[in-house]
Amino acid sequence: MSKRRELFKEPKKQAGPAVEPDPESVVLTLSAAKEILRQGEKRETPGSAIRVGIKGGGCSGYSYLFDWAPEPPKANDHIIEGFGAKVYVDPKSMKFLKGTILDFVSSITGHGFKFKNPNVTAACGCGESISF
Repeated sequence: MSKRRELFKEPKKQAGPAVEPDPESVVLTLSAAKEILRQGEKRETPGSAIRVGIKGGGCSGYSYLFDWAPEPPKANDHIIEGFGAKVYVDPKSMKFLKGTILDFVSSITGHGFKFKNPNVTAACGCGESISF
């Protein structure tokens, strides 16, 4: 195979620990946990959590809520922990997020947190809005 063809070979997929979804909760990948911890240190709030949820809005009806949670969880929050990172989810949002894998991906087109949510039935073209 020539060097030119070799440059355009399909990239090898990175091997990593497989994450199985939990049909009753949200699961973090190692990549997502590392990014949550990294951002917490960068913000000088190590140990802080991320609040994840669903809110009404967007062209498909709903969108993901994603924010830093420097305060302790609310009494009825679901607390998701994985690889040392924490995520808080309110009970209403958990109904839509059960079975979701929260990942962090980096590619040549950008980087960010990605929701692999089996409950989504449609998404808009921009990827910011979803429906159930």
